[in-house]
Amino acid sequence: MATPLTADRVLSAFKSAGLTVEEVGDWRNHNRNHRGPFGPVHGVMIHHTVSRGTAYSVELCYDGHSDLPGPLCHAVIDKAGVIHLVGHGRTNHAGKGDGRVLQAVKAETDLPTDSRADTDGNTHFYGAELVNLGDGKDPWPAEQVEAAAQWAAA
Repeated sequence: MATPLTADRVLSAFKSAGLTVEEVGDWRNHNRNHRGPFGPVHGVMIHHTVSRGTAYSVELCYDGHSDLPGPLCHAVIDKAGVIHLVGHGRTNHAGKGDGRVLQAVKAETDLPTDSRADTDGNTHFYGAELVNLGDGKDPWPAEQVEAAAQWAAA
């Protein structure tokens, strides 16, 4: 369990890890905190954008869409491994999940089968979106995969 990092600490951690970082808009204050708290943090969630192109993907994750307002994550990681910071605080990246899974994450035990949606994951996880269609054909460049691992570790 961890208290969420300040925006300055997030940026410092990524730069200390040697990551290339781009700050997007007012990412430091761009969040969904009015919908509930962010923290304590118990882990990270990494998804793919189901979109093509860095500019479009970053814009989508910053602004969201008609069904889900942005930010949709904390960071977008492009094919070159650049970390685009789009939000800080609560973001719409995890949605509802199984509370038993969260308890297992906290206890660092085997995960049970996810069978119910009774716990808000947006409160407890940092989220990154990797630019990728997720169709099994869109490549995962080594730079992107390594940046995602470094982002999670930082």
